[in-house]
Amino acid sequence: MTTTLVPVFAALGDETRWSILVALGEGDASASALAVRLPVTRQAIAKHLAVLEDVGLVESTRAGRELRYRVLGSQLSATARSLDRIGAEWDRRLAAIKRIAEAL
Repeated sequence: MTTTLVPVFAALGDETRWSILVALGEGDASASALAVRLPVTRQAIAKHLAVLEDVGLVESTRAGRELRYRVLGSQLSATARSLDRIGAEWDRRLAAIKRIAEAL
């Protein structure tokens, strides 16, 4: 689990990539279309999209001469479920510590 989360979090840790994901959440777009909406060059957006695609957060499809990108909700959902499991484990541990402390 950790080996799959680390690259995803590394990708999500970049503000530009996060902005790209938010923009793609509103609809599929090409790197050129995203460059119009964001204060980043098309070339930089293409590099960020490659990182997001490498970790499975977006996928590209060819539409004529352009590549259009879309968010892969399944990967985002899997990441959220992993975070939920981690949070539940911490809650369980903290509850155990609380019980021990209150018993003293």
